[in-house]
Amino acid sequence: MPDLQRFFRTGPGGYGEGDVFIGVRVPACRRIARRHRGLPLADCLRLLRSEVHEERLVALVLLVDRFESGPEHRREVYDAYLASTSCIDNWDLVDVSCPRIVGAYLLDRQRDPLYRLAGSGSVWERRIAIVSTQALIRAGELDDTFALSERLLGDSHDLIHKACGWMLREAGKRDPDRLVRFVTEHAPAMPRTMLRYAIERLDLPTRERLMAIPRRRG
Repeated sequence: MPDLQRFFRTGPGGYGEGDVFIGVRVPACRRIARRHRGLPLADCLRLLRSEVHEERLVALVLLVDRFESGPEHRREVYDAYLASTSCIDNWDLVDVSCPRIVGAYLLDRQRDPLYRLAGSGSVWERRIAIVSTQALIRAGELDDTFALSERLLGDSHDLIHKACGWMLREAGKRDPDRLVRFVTEHAPAMPRTMLRYAIERLDLPTRERLMAIPRRRG
């Protein structure tokens, strides 16, 4: 599947290097997952270890469904998810699953696991850390999104710049003044991609003013 392989950077040196696609589209993967709802956790995890990208996606959709099927499953799915992050190894796999498992689990708990993930050497664990805050944003809790975005300002990976900018933009929908204050303070150090993503829903004069803040040298 050359188009998918290019899109997900599966070539040598790409962030998805070596990933295997068989051409099953996301809606079809979701239909397959619906037909297998209730698959035991052990089988979901076995599927998550597949070398085929679409099979891992189906496994994650099943894990989300299991997590949401009842409180008795939440801890086991959360623990299994964090023990399997080496298999959650592309941005679409992270984004489809972590807010509804990690973020949802931590809604009424301490957020320390997010900060541990943010300090990981794995780009996917760092992306899990920030994208999981989408669940917190939806609950009106913005502190961790801003704190983690600040912590990840110096990250070298474009996928983290995009993820932080995306979550900042979502937080800004809830509190645009706080977003403007954050960007005003941190724009000199923000990667340009993060900055553009973060402010794209603000009005044009505000965007222009924030984009004009001088970059920090070095």
